[in-house]
Amino acid sequence: MSQNKVPSALTIGIARGGLELRQFMRQRESVVFTIAFPIMLLGIFGSVFTNELTDGVTFSQYFVAGMIASGLVNTGFQQLAIMIPVERDFGTLKRLRGTPMPASSYFIGKVIVVFVTMLIQVFLLLIAGVLFFGVNLPTDPAKWFTFTWLILLGSAASTALGIAFSVIPKSGRGASAVVSPVVIVLQFFSGVFFVFTDLPGWMQQVAAIFPLKWMTQGMRSVFLPDSFAAREVAGSWETGRTFIIILAWLIAGLFISIRTFKWDDQR
Repeated sequence: MSQNKVPSALTIGIARGGLELRQFMRQRESVVFTIAFPIMLLGIFGSVFTNELTDGVTFSQYFVAGMIASGLVNTGFQQLAIMIPVERDFGTLKRLRGTPMPASSYFIGKVIVVFVTMLIQVFLLLIAGVLFFGVNLPTDPAKWFTFTWLILLGSAASTALGIAFSVIPKSGRGASAVVSPVVIVLQFFSGVFFVFTDLPGWMQQVAAIFPLKWMTQGMRSVFLPDSFAAREVAGSWETGRTFIIILAWLIAGLFISIRTFKWDDQR
């Protein structure tokens, strides 16, 4: 008689991801903030700022690129850096750690939640941008290739950094107060709400340290004409440097996560 085969960590992780997705969709506040809030911002900014930045480039076109990049940070970094401390406070992580489920399965589940919600958010942003604000989608396959690796790499880096940062909040109750200001400041510094080169020089230098600046610049290379690259700091899109810096942050996030992640409250 053959023994029952033990599910692999990947299989358990996929099942865990499905469970977490269902739980996420039942939390209306989280769904609205994570998925609908960027679309609301697009509606507000797109309606207020109707000017053209250059010939053929409206502020809405610029803003959509920034909001897609910002969405990677919102769904990955911010969501995980807040939710993991909450789960740690409730004892969820400690109970999961005491089950036969491999630790990797828990993180696979988180990756699935982040990736699926991010895809929904990006899709809705593009639809809203095209239908209501005249956003032009790229026609060059090379730009869609850049868009694809930016989504994958940016999502992975944001997820790893969110898990790494989850050890900073001292409690789940205060996690939002710690994490949200960091994200908001980076959004203002990184050219999400304003043209990046219009910001003070010191802001540009600070923003260049962090991945969001490079994600927004990468997304601008996808959704804006190549002529707009002249308005970037370096006068070009710096696609290669963008890839290297986001990859470096992904590696740093993974390293820190492995070294510092806590399954229970050790205060």
